[in-house]
Amino acid sequence: MPRLLVSPLSSLDDAIATHAPSHLVSLLSPEHMIKTPWGFPADRHLKLGVNDIVDPAAGTAPPGRAHIDALLEFSRDWDTKQPLLIHCWAGISRSMASAFTILCDRLGEDREIEIARAMRQRAPHAQPNRLLVRHADDALGRGGKMLAALNTMGQPLVVEEGVTTAFPLVGL
Repeated sequence: MPRLLVSPLSSLDDAIATHAPSHLVSLLSPEHMIKTPWGFPADRHLKLGVNDIVDPAAGTAPPGRAHIDALLEFSRDWDTKQPLLIHCWAGISRSMASAFTILCDRLGEDREIEIARAMRQRAPHAQPNRLLVRHADDALGRGGKMLAALNTMGQPLVVEEGVTTAFPLVGL
């Protein structure tokens, strides 16, 4: 079944071994970016050096439109035969925003609320980075629907780190 996986960095090796993804997205601050895991094809590993901040003035390496453009281009080359694995430091914010973006792109317009609510059901800890989602909303021409959908998710379960979570592309 075609699916996205989201994990924290600490579970990356296990997620690769267990799920055999064909594509990997790393969203880490530039100074903590990892090398491509041993044995994984470098051309199928997208590295986005971005800090987990929601105010562009709050620090260095804020999420930008170029990050979303690169994510969308990369994910559109994924054939869905094997999972696409997305990770950030904790598997809560940057990676969940990226999964939300790809799901909104793949599943089409006017499903943003359905996707957000399914994300909350599958990942009570999810707290998608709103700046990444704002850029995705703009890139996909959703007119604020993606940001509005995040408001329907309710409060996240507060945890230090998420767990590996699957999001199917069919039957959310």
